[in-house]
Amino acid sequence: MAFPTADRPRPHPIRGWQGVRDGWALGRRGLALLLTLGLLLGWPALADAALLHLEGPPPADLGLQQGHLAPCPGLSHCAQESWEVTDPAATLERLLPTVLALEGIQVVATQPGYLHATATSRILGFVDDLELHADPAAGVIEARSLSRLGDSDLGVNGRRLASLRRAVTQLEAT
Repeated sequence: MAFPTADRPRPHPIRGWQGVRDGWALGRRGLALLLTLGLLLGWPALADAALLHLEGPPPADLGLQQGHLAPCPGLSHCAQESWEVTDPAATLERLLPTVLALEGIQVVATQPGYLHATATSRILGFVDDLELHADPAAGVIEARSLSRLGDSDLGVNGRRLASLRRAVTQLEAT
Protein backbone atom coordinates (compact mmCIF):
# COMPACT_ATOMS: atom_id res chain seq x y z
CA MET A 1 0.00 0.00 0.00
CA ALA A 2 1.34 3.43 -0.96
CA PHE A 3 1.38 6.10 1.70
CA PRO A 4 0.16 9.64 0.91
CA THR A 5 2.85 12.15 0.09
CA ALA A 6 2.86 15.70 -1.26
CA ASP A 7 2.72 14.39 -4.83
CA ARG A 8 0.29 11.55 -4.01
CA PRO A 9 -2.76 12.81 -2.01
CA ARG A 10 -4.91 10.51 0.11
CA PRO A 11 -7.75 8.89 -1.92
CA HIS A 12 -11.32 8.81 -0.68
CA PRO A 13 -11.41 6.00 1.90
CA ILE A 14 -14.43 4.27 0.41
CA ARG A 15 -14.40 4.89 -3.32
CA GLY A 16 -10.87 6.00 -4.14
CA TRP A 17 -10.15 8.69 -6.73
CA GLN A 18 -11.66 6.67 -9.55
CA GLY A 19 -15.02 6.42 -7.74
CA VAL A 20 -15.13 10.15 -7.03
CA ARG A 21 -14.42 11.00 -10.66
CA ASP A 22 -16.95 8.46 -11.96
CA GLY A 23 -19.61 9.63 -9.49
CA TRP A 24 -19.24 13.22 -10.69
CA ALA A 25 -19.48 12.15 -14.33
CA LEU A 26 -22.57 10.03 -13.59
CA GLY A 27 -24.19 12.98 -11.80
CA ARG A 28 -23.60 15.26 -14.78
CA ARG A 29 -24.87 12.63 -17.23
CA GLY A 30 -27.93 11.98 -15.08
CA LEU A 31 -28.77 15.68 -14.90
CA ALA A 32 -28.30 16.07 -18.66
CA LEU A 33 -30.50 13.01 -19.28
CA LEU A 34 -33.21 14.35 -16.96
CA LEU A 35 -33.20 17.76 -18.67
CA THR A 36 -33.32 16.16 -22.12
CA LEU A 37 -36.22 13.91 -21.13
CA GLY A 38 -38.02 16.89 -19.65
CA LEU A 39 -37.68 18.83 -22.88
CA LEU A 40 -38.74 15.85 -25.03
CA LEU A 41 -41.72 14.97 -22.84
CA GLY A 42 -42.79 18.58 -22.61
CA TRP A 43 -42.44 19.13 -18.87
CA PRO A 44 -42.85 22.92 -18.89
CA ALA A 45 -41.69 23.43 -15.31
CA LEU A 46 -38.39 21.68 -16.04
CA ALA A 47 -37.87 23.31 -19.42
CA ASP A 48 -38.50 26.79 -17.99
CA ALA A 49 -36.54 26.27 -14.77
CA ALA A 50 -33.99 28.91 -13.85
CA LEU A 51 -30.74 28.29 -11.97
CA LEU A 52 -31.73 30.92 -9.39
CA HIS A 53 -34.97 32.68 -8.65
CA LEU A 54 -34.24 36.35 -7.99
CA GLU A 55 -37.81 37.54 -7.66
CA GLY A 56 -37.83 40.58 -5.42
CA PRO A 57 -40.95 42.32 -4.14
CA PRO A 58 -43.64 43.50 -6.58
CA PRO A 59 -43.57 47.25 -7.26
CA ALA A 60 -45.83 49.24 -4.96
CA ASP A 61 -47.25 51.25 -7.86
CA LEU A 62 -48.73 48.36 -9.88
CA GLY A 63 -52.20 48.89 -11.29
CA LEU A 64 -53.95 51.99 -12.46
CA GLN A 65 -53.15 55.29 -10.78
CA GLN A 66 -55.88 57.82 -11.58
CA GLY A 67 -56.80 55.91 -14.74
CA HIS A 68 -53.25 55.45 -16.06
CA LEU A 69 -50.19 53.29 -15.49
CA ALA A 70 -47.65 54.74 -13.08
CA PRO A 71 -44.59 56.39 -14.66
CA CYS A 72 -41.29 54.52 -14.70
CA PRO A 73 -39.22 55.12 -11.56
CA GLY A 74 -36.01 54.97 -13.61
CA LEU A 75 -35.17 54.37 -17.25
CA SER A 76 -32.29 51.99 -16.56
CA HIS A 77 -34.62 49.15 -15.50
CA CYS A 78 -38.02 50.19 -16.86
CA ALA A 79 -39.59 50.87 -20.26
CA GLN A 80 -42.89 52.61 -20.96
CA GLU A 81 -44.77 53.33 -24.19
CA SER A 82 -48.22 54.33 -25.48
CA TRP A 83 -49.54 52.94 -28.75
CA GLU A 84 -52.29 54.70 -30.68
CA VAL A 85 -54.94 52.22 -31.81
CA THR A 86 -58.46 52.46 -33.21
CA ASP A 87 -60.10 50.25 -30.54
CA PRO A 88 -57.87 49.88 -27.45
CA ALA A 89 -60.01 47.28 -25.64
CA ALA A 90 -60.33 45.01 -28.70
CA THR A 91 -56.64 45.38 -29.57
CA LEU A 92 -55.60 44.49 -26.02
CA GLU A 93 -57.78 41.40 -26.15
CA ARG A 94 -56.31 40.37 -29.52
CA LEU A 95 -52.79 41.04 -28.16
CA LEU A 96 -53.17 38.48 -25.33
CA PRO A 97 -51.89 35.45 -27.35
CA THR A 98 -48.76 37.42 -28.25
CA VAL A 99 -48.20 38.32 -24.59
CA LEU A 100 -48.62 34.67 -23.57
CA ALA A 101 -46.05 33.64 -26.19
CA LEU A 102 -43.34 35.83 -24.63
CA GLU A 103 -40.61 33.93 -22.81
CA GLY A 104 -41.25 33.24 -19.13
CA ILE A 105 -44.65 35.01 -19.03
CA GLN A 106 -47.25 34.27 -16.41
CA VAL A 107 -50.47 36.29 -16.22
CA VAL A 108 -51.07 37.57 -12.69
CA ALA A 109 -54.24 39.66 -13.03
CA THR A 110 -56.69 40.73 -15.69
CA GLN A 111 -59.52 43.19 -15.55
CA PRO A 112 -61.46 44.80 -18.38
CA GLY A 113 -58.89 46.94 -20.14
CA TYR A 114 -55.95 45.94 -17.88
CA LEU A 115 -53.40 43.12 -17.81
CA HIS A 116 -50.61 42.43 -15.32
CA ALA A 117 -48.12 39.66 -16.05
CA THR A 118 -44.68 38.66 -14.83
CA ALA A 119 -41.79 37.61 -17.03
CA THR A 120 -39.09 35.42 -15.48
CA SER A 121 -35.66 35.24 -17.13
CA ARG A 122 -34.53 31.75 -18.01
CA ILE A 123 -31.04 31.62 -16.48
CA LEU A 124 -31.06 33.68 -13.30
CA GLY A 125 -34.79 33.88 -12.70
CA PHE A 126 -35.06 37.69 -12.57
CA VAL A 127 -38.71 38.77 -12.49
CA ASP A 128 -40.09 41.73 -14.46
CA ASP A 129 -43.63 43.12 -14.24
CA LEU A 130 -45.50 43.82 -17.48
CA GLU A 131 -48.61 46.00 -17.42
CA LEU A 132 -50.92 46.84 -20.31
CA HIS A 133 -53.86 49.25 -20.11
CA ALA A 134 -56.44 50.01 -22.79
CA ASP A 135 -57.49 53.66 -22.55
CA PRO A 136 -60.47 54.15 -24.88
CA ALA A 137 -60.82 57.87 -24.06
CA ALA A 138 -57.29 58.57 -25.32
CA GLY A 139 -57.35 55.86 -28.03
CA VAL A 140 -54.12 54.25 -26.77
CA ILE A 141 -52.75 51.16 -25.12
CA GLU A 142 -50.35 52.07 -22.34
CA ALA A 143 -47.53 49.61 -21.72
CA ARG A 144 -44.97 49.41 -18.92
CA SER A 145 -42.34 46.75 -18.25
CA LEU A 146 -40.34 47.06 -15.03
CA SER A 147 -37.55 44.98 -13.46
CA ARG A 148 -38.03 44.21 -9.78
CA LEU A 149 -34.32 43.92 -8.94
CA GLY A 150 -31.11 45.54 -10.14
CA ASP A 151 -30.00 48.89 -11.43
CA SER A 152 -30.08 47.90 -15.10
CA ASP A 153 -32.16 45.52 -17.18
CA LEU A 154 -29.68 45.48 -20.09
CA GLY A 155 -32.50 46.57 -22.40
CA VAL A 156 -34.74 43.55 -21.77
CA ASN A 157 -37.84 45.59 -20.91
CA GLY A 158 -37.42 47.86 -23.92
CA ARG A 159 -37.06 44.86 -26.24
CA ARG A 160 -40.17 43.28 -24.70
CA LEU A 161 -42.22 46.41 -25.40
CA ALA A 162 -40.75 46.73 -28.91
CA SER A 163 -41.89 43.17 -29.63
CA LEU A 164 -45.39 43.98 -28.40
CA ARG A 165 -45.41 47.25 -30.39
CA ARG A 166 -44.67 45.31 -33.59
CA ALA A 167 -47.53 42.93 -32.77
CA VAL A 168 -49.91 45.87 -32.17
CA THR A 169 -48.87 47.38 -35.51
CA GLN A 170 -49.63 44.09 -37.26
CA LEU A 171 -52.98 43.80 -35.47
CA GLU A 172 -53.91 47.33 -36.52
CA ALA A 173 -52.99 46.56 -40.15
CA THR A 174 -55.40 43.62 -40.28
